[in-house]
Amino acid sequence: MKHLVEVEKGCEGVDGRPSVGPAYRSAFAADGFPSPKAGLVSCWDIFRLSVETNPKNRMLGRRQIVDGKAGEYVWQTYEEVYDIVIKVGASMRSCGVSKGGRCGIYGANCPEWIISMEACNAHGIYCVPLYDTLGSGAVEFITCHAEIEIAIVEEKKISELLKTFPSTTRFLKTIVSFGKVTTEQRQEVEKYGLSIYTWDEFLLLGENRQFDLPVKTKDDICTIMYTSGTTGDPKGVMMSNESILALIAGVDLHLECINEKMDSSDVYMSYLPLAHIFDRALEELFIYNGGSIGFWRGDVKLLFEDIKMLKPTFFCAVPRVLDRIYSGMQEKISSGGFLKKTLFNFAFEYKLRNMKRGYKHEEAAPYFDKLIFSKIKEAMGGKVKLLLCGAAPLAPHVEEFLRVVMCCHVLQGYGLTETCAGSFVNQPNDMAMLGTVGPPVPNIDVRLESVPEMEYDAMSVIPRGEICIRGKTLFSGYYKREDLTKEVMINGWFHTGDIGEWQPDGCLKIIDRRKNIFKLSQGEYVAVENLENIYGLAPTVDMIWIYGNSFKSYLVAVVNPNQDSLEKWAQQNGEKGDYSDICANSKAKEYILEELSKVAKSNKLKGFEYIKAVHLDPLPFDMERNLLTPTFKKRRPQLLNYYQNIVDGLYASTK
Repeated sequence: MKHLVEVEKGCEGVDGRPSVGPAYRSAFAADGFPSPKAGLVSCWDIFRLSVETNPKNRMLGRRQIVDGKAGEYVWQTYEEVYDIVIKVGASMRSCGVSKGGRCGIYGANCPEWIISMEACNAHGIYCVPLYDTLGSGAVEFITCHAEIEIAIVEEKKISELLKTFPSTTRFLKTIVSFGKVTTEQRQEVEKYGLSIYTWDEFLLLGENRQFDLPVKTKDDICTIMYTSGTTGDPKGVMMSNESILALIAGVDLHLECINEKMDSSDVYMSYLPLAHIFDRALEELFIYNGGSIGFWRGDVKLLFEDIKMLKPTFFCAVPRVLDRIYSGMQEKISSGGFLKKTLFNFAFEYKLRNMKRGYKHEEAAPYFDKLIFSKIKEAMGGKVKLLLCGAAPLAPHVEEFLRVVMCCHVLQGYGLTETCAGSFVNQPNDMAMLGTVGPPVPNIDVRLESVPEMEYDAMSVIPRGEICIRGKTLFSGYYKREDLTKEVMINGWFHTGDIGEWQPDGCLKIIDRRKNIFKLSQGEYVAVENLENIYGLAPTVDMIWIYGNSFKSYLVAVVNPNQDSLEKWAQQNGEKGDYSDICANSKAKEYILEELSKVAKSNKLKGFEYIKAVHLDPLPFDMERNLLTPTFKKRRPQLLNYYQNIVDGLYASTK
């Protein structure tokens, strides 16, 4: 495996544990993992040293709004941001929040978000992102579970935070707005004995007070990031200073080895949620290198207008964004007339053929780049040199298309919150890596562990098994959930729950999920058994099988309806035919879908947990077709195999 070096031999299973394959690391780390730069002990040092090195560099930028129109980006330098961070930190301390305290940050990406985060880093305060995509009760749960004392909140999110009262007021003492505060909000907060400040008021709070910055260590927790992934409440993933420093050292070396080392001239578009580790880690990396971070306006319809104005050099995305780019381009190509379409297709195939022969993307078709593909690059501002996709798998045909037309490196990565984001990333100009997540980043060891019940063998000719990761980038545990930590951390190895397959060149392909939890294309996890139990409460449903995957943004289902209920509905609505005919009736499908939506609403399911299309099967799932086990558990791979054409039809009909 040319991209890997072996560091430990595989071994057969012992003491009831399954067999494990060899442990590998990146060939870039053959001589050992990189160490953080001298003087780096905590995340605060990342920012502090960058301010010393790049005081006048542009750091944080947002578009200036004049007469309702967005103009140029207006920037704050590293030293200007530093001065505000010191003020915010002093104000936090004035409110009684000190090292080890909890600060919640709730809102869209903006300069105030990063400034608040750096103030937490300065004083050793745990930064706890708050976000509501985990469900309506997530903000309340996280605030109480993390025992948040102070919350710094986007203006339009203040009303959402107030909905958690009085439950959260046991812990929450201070609220700070990114901007203004209404009179009504102030009255509501003060009614519960809490304090609330506008951003400007808060900056003045600690103005005449001096606070020494506490000593911080690499083992100190710097953030608790809450993540979904189980049927229960969100889990608080504790990340230490060392985790983020190790991640940065590894990614920095990786970029250097592929001749894409980042520097202070680089520009990043901040729009992926800072509440997720993917964007948080990337922005720490940019700060480490003295780069510039420009923020979007928070409207997906205006994102590409912001990108064109900012002209980023690095662009990171989730598959859903890149799928939109791909679909938009395909539509333009199709509507461009016969001549334009023919020319584009010829240029595309010519360049793709040369890239597969081993030509670098910039050498594969320079004439066509200038004539055709450069226009696509200009739509992204014209300066993007690296486009990175993470959070969920990118469809191979989309990745291939973008590698050809974007005139930049298009790379796909893999990581989890627990591994501090990037654990694998593929490499430029290697088309053999399409459909994989590449080799590991040079800061972790990786091995596969056999999963006998799923017939995955880590010791076979084609090694397959659960992906296990070891290294300093790993999390410090789940906050207040040592039981869950012990489930996934075994002898220093983090068990991801994802099933991987080593490719002959040392790249990894994600092929399955160990538990019945999967991720949709927008990066949201779905605990499918829990959902099936909830939807099974509908009196019109006898059995239900729900399906989704990482290339789709919504769920579909096959339902065995309750025959009596469905026939009663048919009689009341004048629908003729026997039971099979009724199941095939489009109005019956709409009726069942409505009933499922009522159940979803009454159980307060999240938007992405709603079922968007159903097939009604009059024949119950059974053992004869190998769809159920003898204990009546669903055989999910067999269900998918049996209903594959129906599933494809459901997705095609709801485009």
